[in-house]
Order: sequence, then C-alpha cells, then structure tokens
Amino acid sequence: MVAAADPRISHIERLMAAIDLPIGRWDSGAHLVFCNEHYLHWAGRPRDQLLGCTMRQLFGDMAWAAAAPSFARAFLGETVSYERQLAHGTTPGRWIRIQVFPDADASGKVEAVFTIATDIHDDVVARETLTATQRRLDRFTENIPYPLTYVDRDFVIRFVNKAYCEVSTETSANLLGRHIGEVRGAQRWAEHEPYFQRAMEGQTVQYTRLVKSLPQGARWMRTSYVPDLDDDGQVLGLYTVTIDVHDLAVAQEKLKRRVERDALTDVLSRRTMMDHVEAALAQPAHAPVALYFVDLDGFKAVNDRLGHREGDALLVAVGAALQGAVRAEDAVGRFGGDEFLVLAPVRDAEGAHALALHMLAAVRGVVGSGPLAGMVSASIGYALAPDDARHPLNLLQLADDAMYAAKREGKNRAMHCGVISFEATR
Repeated sequence: MVAAADPRISHIERLMAAIDLPIGRWDSGAHLVFCNEHYLHWAGRPRDQLLGCTMRQLFGDMAWAAAAPSFARAFLGETVSYERQLAHGTTPGRWIRIQVFPDADASGKVEAVFTIATDIHDDVVARETLTATQRRLDRFTENIPYPLTYVDRDFVIRFVNKAYCEVSTETSANLLGRHIGEVRGAQRWAEHEPYFQRAMEGQTVQYTRLVKSLPQGARWMRTSYVPDLDDDGQVLGLYTVTIDVHDLAVAQEKLKRRVERDALTDVLSRRTMMDHVEAALAQPAHAPVALYFVDLDGFKAVNDRLGHREGDALLVAVGAALQGAVRAEDAVGRFGGDEFLVLAPVRDAEGAHALALHMLAAVRGVVGSGPLAGMVSASIGYALAPDDARHPLNLLQLADDAMYAAKREGKNRAMHCGVISFEATR
C-alpha cells in the first residue's frame, strides 16, 4: 500500500475524497491500493475488506474480464473507459461507465491507474429502449407491404423500403441519392409534383388514383404525403406512403351508386334527381332548363295481364330509352313507380317541345309491335326554368300538373305547364 506520508499521494487522496464519485487506485498487479469513501458505499464493503485485493478477487472474473483491456491501455499511458453492469454493492444490476486513467510520475512512468465509476443506468436503459424502438421501426418500415419513401427538401430520395423497390423494380442502391422525379419519370412526376409541393409547405395531403400498370391489374391506390417537421415547425423533408384502397374504393363506389341510382332501372334515384334540379336552378340563368315529368299510360294493365316481371322489364327499357333520347350530360331519373324525370338545358320553348316529342317516340319504340303494342304510351308534362319557376319544388309541381293535363287531353302527348297542348304525331 502507498505510504500515507507521501505528500503528493496525500494531496490526491484528499482531492478524491472530495469528489462525489467512487474512485479507486490500482497498482500494476491490479490490487486496490486506495479508495475514497464513496467507493466504500458503492462497493458495499468496509475498507479493510477491499484494500490489497485484486479486482478479480473483489468482483469476480467477469468484472476483471471487462476491466483488463482498459487497465492494460491505461498502464501504457492512455485514458480509456468501459461499461459494465454491476453484480455487487448496494445497486446490483445497474449500468456504470468506468474511466481508467494513468497515474504517472514526473518521468512519465505509470506506477498505478485510477478508476472513476459513473452511474449511467438510466442513460443506458434509455439508449437501449431507443435502439430497440429504432430496430422495431426499421423492421416495420422495411417490411410494411406498402411502398414508403423519404425525400429531403430537394426531393432527393433518402430512404426507400423493400415494397417500394419491388414496385419500382429498382434496388435501394440505385434509388438513394436520386431525385424522385427522375425515378418516377416525367409524366408521373408531373402528376405527383403538386402534392409534393403542398407537403413541402407543411400540409399533409393525399392523392387517390387508378393505377393501371400493376401486375395484378388496375387498382385504386392512395398516396399520403406527410411533412417531416423539426422542433421549430420547419419542413426537413417528407414521407410518402402508398396503400391499396381498391376494395374500399369499389365498395364506396357501389354504395354511392346505390344511393344515386335507382336499383331497378339504373337511372338516377329520386333524391339524386332532385339534387340535380336544385343545382341547375342555383346556377346563373344563361339558357332555359326544362324539367320533364314522364308517366307511363296503361302500365297497371301490364302488371295485371303479364305480371310484374314484364312490368319491371318495361320500366328498365323505358329508362334506357329515355337516356338514349337525351344527351349524356342531361339527367334521367325515376321519380317512383312508372314515373320518370328528365332534366335538360334547352335552347328555347320550341326546343323543349321538340325534345318532349323525341322522348315520346323513344317510349313508343320500346312498346313496338309486341304484346305491349296499344297497351302502353307516355304522357309528358314539362316546365321551364327560370321563366315558369325558379324554385325546384315549384318547377316539379308545374311539370306534374302539365303531365296530368296531358293525360286528360287523351294521353300519349306532351304538354307545357298545362297551358299549351302539343299532340304527338302518330
């Protein structure tokens, strides 16, 4: 043991006693020759059980195996450190970092080494937690079945996952460091660039489109563009993730169609038809808009004599005929039973009348010379907006009144608001 009379050692010992960390001094044989009070508490033993013992004797083979390389380098004049988990003392299981530095004399000869232990348990646990989280995140991003990318502010690719490589038929080595527009090609970049730009402004945006170039055929896909923000809210880059929403999109389209379309005839539903009327009348009036109320004459007799299956088939055929008689942008809907509505912009009153006669002829073509010949015709009433009415329900009421007036006049004809009668040409 070093003599206490050595003034240099005494000074060092007093200094070490003042430091609130476990400090030990070890000779060339790794015997503990000095320790401060904090070391005693840390080791959980009295001084007389510590001094003169080697580290292996004090703390076991594993402790010495962890310390030996650092001790060897410290005796060569280096300051080094290592980490280990305690198996002794009052806090077993905690992680510590031990710094080992040489104690050299005036000639530079290393006579002993000092060790200072610092508790780093919380830091190690946090680091291991972060590392484990990062590892799980890396596995997740790499194996998620959706193409995922990260681009910086210059739209340069900094990360791609396995799914993106598979879709792009490129390796990550060939993708990283390249501009996303170069990878996607000019046409696709022009399509996607506005969404990238909005995300770079700090917005989270989505783009859903039908992708036709997939191996499994055309699918609806949705790409989300999510900005990566720093603590100050500045955009560092952005993530993109593309998911297959085909089944959802198809289901939504079917649901929308069920709401918008009549289940039997596939023309517009009553509710959707009235939405079209309201939208048309809400627009500034540039040209007249005609609303036609079409009712089949003699339809009840078809159901009574031929059955409801024939009646349904007739309704389907009439709906198709009315759609064929108007333009694609005009609206044809089923109001209920054997009643249909048609909404169409017209040039003037004469144009509205001409279209009504055209629809009468279309219905007549459905009946033809078969078993329905002579049984079924159509009565059509119509009103014009904005001249006849400016409110949807008023316009509908006028067209309905005109249709009943046409029936009273003998059916198989069209009438404008119950005022002017035009008998269909036979």
